[in-house]
Amino acid sequence: MTKVLDEEGHTSRIHLLAPLRIRDFRLLWTGMTLSLLGDGVLLVALAWQAYQLSNRPAAMSLVGVALTVPQVVLVLFGGVISDRLERRKVMLVADVVRGAALALLAWLTFSGALALWHLVAFAAVYGAASAFFMPAFEALVPSIVPEERLVEANALDQFVRPAALWLLGPALGGVLIGWAGTGWAFAIDAASFAISACCLLRLARIAPVEAEPMTVRAAILEMREGLSFVRREPWLWATLVAASLTYLLFLGPTEVLLPYLVKNELGGDAHDVGLVLAAGGVAAVAAALLIGQTGLPRRKMTFTYVVWALATLGVAGYGIAESRWQAMCAGALIAGFEALGAVAWMTTKQRLIPGSLMGRVSSFDWFISIALVPVSYAVTAPLADLFGVRETLIGAGVLGALVTFGFLFLPGVRDADREPVPVPA
Repeated sequence: MTKVLDEEGHTSRIHLLAPLRIRDFRLLWTGMTLSLLGDGVLLVALAWQAYQLSNRPAAMSLVGVALTVPQVVLVLFGGVISDRLERRKVMLVADVVRGAALALLAWLTFSGALALWHLVAFAAVYGAASAFFMPAFEALVPSIVPEERLVEANALDQFVRPAALWLLGPALGGVLIGWAGTGWAFAIDAASFAISACCLLRLARIAPVEAEPMTVRAAILEMREGLSFVRREPWLWATLVAASLTYLLFLGPTEVLLPYLVKNELGGDAHDVGLVLAAGGVAAVAAALLIGQTGLPRRKMTFTYVVWALATLGVAGYGIAESRWQAMCAGALIAGFEALGAVAWMTTKQRLIPGSLMGRVSSFDWFISIALVPVSYAVTAPLADLFGVRETLIGAGVLGALVTFGFLFLPGVRDADREPVPVPA
């Protein structure tokens, strides 16, 4: 097996671990891991609490709309901020806000005063803070990781993200909720954001780009600069539009209807929801290990679209599942292929987008991709009432896969396949 030589002269046979020799990435990775673990607990707690307060898909739809609308509204501004200010501080403030909101939610739960509108308000605050965190995080990684290590860094991100968010977090959340209730789940996620903030405080300062004072006119001009870059690159804008339409079709049905399906049709509980998500985490971890060790295929854009289409098709598996293990298999298919595509897509962006534009372009990525997600959440419950829960999931998976794969054949989309891709040394 080929050895990897890092910038300090150390060797490692495990390519995935090479970026951890970089101090700042190691701190970022540690904080991210713990906060994602807490968010995995939150995924189960939030869905289960919503269905306890109101056992209808409309309740979870309302929470989903509240979570995503602030992200759509604020993420472009978040991109401008992340290219103007020190990205570490932007992420730090976002972590503090989300941690404080979760601590308040835990207190309301412990006191017995929690109502559905509290969950909705929390989701709105959480979504608003995330709109600033996400572009800053994506722009920070290529500024602290050498270009030749971006594949491994992104693969490590995709290793940690599903392992914590879908595997360990949901499993812990299911056990914790069954033993102590949702209040402790909210409290643990609040603590994870506090630890993440401490890690960010220890990162080396990276000076922001010099810019004129922030005004409405300056912000608009900088947004236009990012938009102009997106419009010039077919591989970029087409993928963002494809993601927007695909998320419209499947994200709401998946997030809203999976907990309902497990609880009401498969006869499960919060622990079973955690197991389904955990199965996806196992598959995503395996996928990240594979691509981190082997590198990306030469035709990275084609690879991205194919695996994302397969991931979306897996949503139909939830609709035909008649048992917990079948739902777990569908979750594994979705998360495994999603992780492969995410590594390829992140690496492509980091290689082909100038660093000075990364925050704004990332914010357009998030904005266009999630622009229709609130609509997806809003229409899921009526569609499930009209066609049925299973039928909605099956239709979402099939249509989403067709849309994703179809965009691959637009002119210019596969131009990025001709760009060089970094492979393990």
